[in-house]
Amino acid sequence: MRDPVLVTGAAGFIGFHVTERLLSEGHSVVGLDSLNSYYDPQLKAARLQILKRHSNFSFAKLDLADRSAIRSLFAQHRFPVVVHLAAQAGVRYSLDHPHAYVDANLEGFVNVLEGCRHNGCKHLVFASSSSVYGANTKLPFSVHDNVDHPISLYAASKKANELMAHAYSHLYRIPATGLRFFTVYGPWGRPDMAMFIFAKAILAGEPIGLFNHGKMRRDFTYIDDVSQAVVRVMDRAPQGQPDFDGSMPDPSTSRAPWRIYNIGNNRPEQLTHVVSLLEKEFGRIAQKDMLPMQPGDVEATFADVADLERDIGFRPATTIEQGIARFAKWFREYHRI
Repeated sequence: MRDPVLVTGAAGFIGFHVTERLLSEGHSVVGLDSLNSYYDPQLKAARLQILKRHSNFSFAKLDLADRSAIRSLFAQHRFPVVVHLAAQAGVRYSLDHPHAYVDANLEGFVNVLEGCRHNGCKHLVFASSSSVYGANTKLPFSVHDNVDHPISLYAASKKANELMAHAYSHLYRIPATGLRFFTVYGPWGRPDMAMFIFAKAILAGEPIGLFNHGKMRRDFTYIDDVSQAVVRVMDRAPQGQPDFDGSMPDPSTSRAPWRIYNIGNNRPEQLTHVVSLLEKEFGRIAQKDMLPMQPGDVEATFADVADLERDIGFRPATTIEQGIARFAKWFREYHRI
């Protein structure tokens, strides 16, 4: 893998961990982030300060929707590998702020694709999401299943990213791998995600809102497993399937050099169990507020990771007990509790 590698969203949760892993392995990384205020900018700044300790890291504060700036960045570095993790995240936020998803997830992604197209990119690895499974109820979720029924704009934008990448792979032979992440958690996690919200509420003595009356199940995936999977995938650019059958198309592959994988723990956990583990770590009992389902939510997520294990030789292995213990330790240290 030649350097430098571009990581978009480098000050974000997953982007930070992927960048740090690449830097520790000796790669040069250009990290891109807009440092927007979707959540606490101080958390992003703290992640960025850690990355800046590495001499092989450089930072570009840019908005992906800035077409001219992104064009110049790609022309300057001609990145052989691009790891595109920047996005406007959040299912519920998309209900009230739809244009943020068009700007970041659609317009921004076109600019990344154009940068790859015109500057010799050998592999684009991009973030998708388990939310693309939408109204699907067959578990576990398989990359070989049809995903044409998103139930949030966020999910629709991520499915659009997969389709856009496929079009560019077909037209311009850009190898592209999409990764559907399943409820990633761990140290330096986002404040708008369940694990962070639960921990903060427990320690503050505030009630936790448990949707679907606590019967939600999520395939919680520890961040170190995710970053390891991303880095391994980077070295495995898809070649395309010569025996691809257009009369019975497999949604996960193509004759073009394009591929989709699930990145999940392959084990859904009920949210009430997650709360009980956090209660144990913090030594406090949570106040639980049982709520109905929210628009855009699904009752359960569960990743089939057989393709990832077969092709990449990797399977996430961190148990929820191990992961929550590490997260709780970081949470106490970061907040000086």
